[in-house]
Amino acid sequence: MKKKNNMKKKKKKKMMKKKKKKKKNNNNNMKKKKKKKKKKKKKKKKKKKKKKKKRKLNLTMVSARWVPKMLTEDNKLQRVEISQRLLLRCQQDNGDEDMTHIGVGPAEDF
Repeated sequence: MKKKNNMKKKKKKKMMKKKKKKKKNNNNNMKKKKKKKKKKKKKKKKKKKKKKKKRKLNLTMVSARWVPKMLTEDNKLQRVEISQRLLLRCQQDNGDEDMTHIGVGPAEDF
């Protein structure tokens, strides 16, 4: 009888140890998951802050770029000057000859 009782006690001890290990592992996994969630929340907050800053500067998102809503007079003049220079360059190079490498049209045609 004593042997059977000893065997039962040993089995119970083993089972208890296994249960404790499982609990520890579960707790560790839960902690890791919570940390990941916190990191994700922090990243989202940073992105929101950046967007707010950009909006305060009167910038809008256009095709993955921040573009100013209203151009200043200096910016408008620069744009006009750049486009005039490009137009002059195209006219000096006989127009079409320089632009032959640029393909415009549906992608299916190419």
